Amino acid sequence: MTDDTDRHNAKMAKKKAARDKIMATKTEEKGLVIIHTGKGKGKSSAAFGMIFRCIAHGMPCAVVQFIKGGMETGERALIQAHFAEACPFYTMGEGFTWETQDRSRDIEMAQAAWAKAQDLILDPTNRMVLLDEINIALRYEYIDVTEVVRFLQEKKPPMTHVVLTGRNAKEELIEIADLVTEMELLKHPFRSGVKAQAGVEY
Repeated sequence: MTDDTDRHNAKMAKKKAARDKIMATKTEEKGLVIIHTGKGKGKSSAAFGMIFRCIAHGMPCAVVQFIKGGMETGERALIQAHFAEACPFYTMGEGFTWETQDRSRDIEMAQAAWAKAQDLILDPTNRMVLLDEINIALRYEYIDVTEVVRFLQEKKPPMTHVVLTGRNAKEELIEIADLVTEMELLKHPFRSGVKAQAGVEY
């Protein structure tokens, strides 16, 4: 047992030294463009996790929801009830596109959400702005992806993080992003007849 412990400790010490050497080279700080996409669950959930981290660190932040306006969510209820000053929350959508069935109205609401998002990103006091489900609006061409890319490249303050969620992220956005995570679907209870449930999906 002693020999095993000694070998383990020596191995971990070697790993730590290598890790410390790598970490010593990571000195830059910058505002990131972050994308959560893919067919798997957890894109918005992970993004809201970062929003709550910002709130916990006293970092002003904001949320714009592009699609989910038609339903109540736990994140929105919690933020509006307890952290409204630290994190303004704008629900600009009216529900998923197959529910509204009004393309012109969807475009109008998405454009309004994008205008609000730009104002929030340009506000230098906001350290993070979450654009929840903007990828859906971009997929259906309610917003021009070229305009979004140009804005993020040319006008985003250097220390502001912007998080974009939703399936089918545009390649143009992925190309300019600093951090991209694709959620992969392996199993989902919906396929077995289980409906969306509070605390899990919303």
